[in-house]
Amino acid sequence: MIAKLPYLRRPGRISLRAHLNAYVSSVSGANYIQTNPRHDQNPPTSAEYEAKVQSLKSKLHPETLIHVLSSTNDLNSSLRLFKWASLQNRFQHTSDTYYHIITRLGMASRVDEMEGFCNEMMKARFPDSEQALLRLLDNFISYHRLDEALRVLSVLNSFSYKPSISSINRLLGVLVEEKKGLKSILFVYKEMVKASVLPSIETLNHLLEALFDADRIDAVLDQYNRMQKKGCCPNSQTYEIMVSRLISKNLMDEALLVLNEVLNNVCDLESKFFSRIIPLLFKTNQHKIGIKLFEKMKTSKIISDFSVYETLINYFSKNLSMNDALNLLHEMINLDLKPSDSIFLDLVNGFCTLNKFNEAKTFLEDYQVTEANSYNVLLNGYCESYNFLQVVGLFQEMVQKNIPNTLSWNIFLAYLTMNQRSDTVYKTLGKMIVSGSTPDSLTYSTLIIEKCNSKEIDNALKLFHHVREQHWVIDSSSYSILIKNLSQNNKILEAINVFHYMSFHKCKLTPSSFTILITRVCEIGKLNKAINLISLAYYSGLSCSNSDYNIIMKSLSKIPNKNYLLVVYSRMVIEGCFLDSKCYNELIKSTIEHNQVTECVLFLEKTVDEGLRIGTETLSNSVSFLRRNCCLHMVLGAIYKLVCDYEVVNHEICGILINGLWKEGYKDEGRWLLDVMLEKGCVPDCGTHRLLINSGGSEVFEKGNTQDEISNILSEGFGE
Repeated sequence: MIAKLPYLRRPGRISLRAHLNAYVSSVSGANYIQTNPRHDQNPPTSAEYEAKVQSLKSKLHPETLIHVLSSTNDLNSSLRLFKWASLQNRFQHTSDTYYHIITRLGMASRVDEMEGFCNEMMKARFPDSEQALLRLLDNFISYHRLDEALRVLSVLNSFSYKPSISSINRLLGVLVEEKKGLKSILFVYKEMVKASVLPSIETLNHLLEALFDADRIDAVLDQYNRMQKKGCCPNSQTYEIMVSRLISKNLMDEALLVLNEVLNNVCDLESKFFSRIIPLLFKTNQHKIGIKLFEKMKTSKIISDFSVYETLINYFSKNLSMNDALNLLHEMINLDLKPSDSIFLDLVNGFCTLNKFNEAKTFLEDYQVTEANSYNVLLNGYCESYNFLQVVGLFQEMVQKNIPNTLSWNIFLAYLTMNQRSDTVYKTLGKMIVSGSTPDSLTYSTLIIEKCNSKEIDNALKLFHHVREQHWVIDSSSYSILIKNLSQNNKILEAINVFHYMSFHKCKLTPSSFTILITRVCEIGKLNKAINLISLAYYSGLSCSNSDYNIIMKSLSKIPNKNYLLVVYSRMVIEGCFLDSKCYNELIKSTIEHNQVTECVLFLEKTVDEGLRIGTETLSNSVSFLRRNCCLHMVLGAIYKLVCDYEVVNHEICGILINGLWKEGYKDEGRWLLDVMLEKGCVPDCGTHRLLINSGGSEVFEKGNTQDEISNILSEGFGE
């Protein structure tokens, strides 16, 4: 029994009543034929036509007519000859003459005329008309003349002839292959129903594929679940279609339900099913069920093909199950399947990940591998293990066996450079060129590092200019080292040019080298360039750090045009960069100098809200600035939080705040602030005291309220 798959949503039945008017139109035969100038590539002369008519008059019979028609290249002339023969006494067409003219019309895509002749032939009721029409159907299918084949199928049905299921399946297969759409498939299915031709499993498989192509997933599941009701059981191809196409539609849960059915039921599966599905499962990280399917394959004694072995060896090697991977390799060889270079590469990668370099070397020697990539992995492994003798020894063996490619030489050169073997680097480079390997961008990257290490910065820059001429890019390590060395050697403009070129190629500089570059650019006063560098860094994928922004802001704060600070701030916000207290302090200073009240309020509140430290001098200047502009009330929220920090808000700042709030009409807030000051043991200055006594105290007394608490304290403190 087929386990029923749950529907994605309530599916509707597929309507098989789709009617293709284009495929079922009927034309009345020879009388319909008209010469169409569009189809006359080389119209015959009247003399040629008359000559052929004369040749037929003396010996007109079907075989002779077919021979003459075959020798007439122009289709319209053939039609005229066919019509002429129809009008001759004592001559009668046969199914063969009709077959010939119908075939030619079909191959010329003159579908309406072709269908007219099909109907004419069937009405003539020749003894073998049905067979002729069936031969036409098969012929058009073979040549992928699908519109023509559909018309022939329609004519067959209209005369109550039954095409074979094999012919229908062939037609469906080509329709699916040519992506002719669900409408054509349903038309054929309807014609089957009309002719009482029962579908086979192959028919339903083609229907499933067409439904998948039309993205009718509900209908797919419905048809799959109802297969047995149609007298068909899923076969290997059914399961292959269902699993592969469901996975391609990202419907993994539904695909796994079908796979569970495959694993739990006894069914004859073909090798093709495993070859298609197992790699697909591993590609989508469904490793466990992929292994189960492989075990079922082994149990069924189906021989694995290359793709299955390659997939499993890759999986076991990546998961460091080297014994399993090697066992599969032995199986491959026993089956006379030649392992590919990628299989050897996977195995060597596994050995090297386990630091089993000697085992990897022995493995390559045992299997007589001479492919460079596998050796390059081993060579790189030796380099990372910092065993100089092993590196040199392996590379010498590779050279003796003529294995190295350009990458091999680059790996070895990079290792020599890293170990500061400058004397050996250029000897090796010479051997590389002699061997026929052409230096590439990686070679130049290594040489740039070597020149930087040797303090030959000008030569390193010359090498980079050659790289740029070749439209190459250097690797990230040489890029960072070159920028760092250029910056440290006061070649700032050159460093900027290198950064521009690499950034436009989406190459990301290391954060430490970028910080050095930004610092040096700011030190020489190229602040516009520093701001541009931030944009370029963002373009290349590098996120600037707070320290980078601080360097720029600190430099910008020293120049007259401080509006640049706001530009940098905007960039930081866009990039989602976290601003620290240094950034905000610089921004607050800038707003004060540019008399930007709104911005000053904004940055002061942000600094306090984010719990960042604000300098005493910056705070004093900002509150004085806001008091002069009568805007202290705009930062009351920040003031409430700040007054709790006595280290920042001293008695001078409190005096400014109280006086300012009082003058702005926020007297209650001023009194509250004085209470907090006194609680902290901070005594206000005389000016603040007189302000509160002369204004606040008298107002309270006039209202007849209890004597003001603040006035009492001040009276006691100053004896007034």
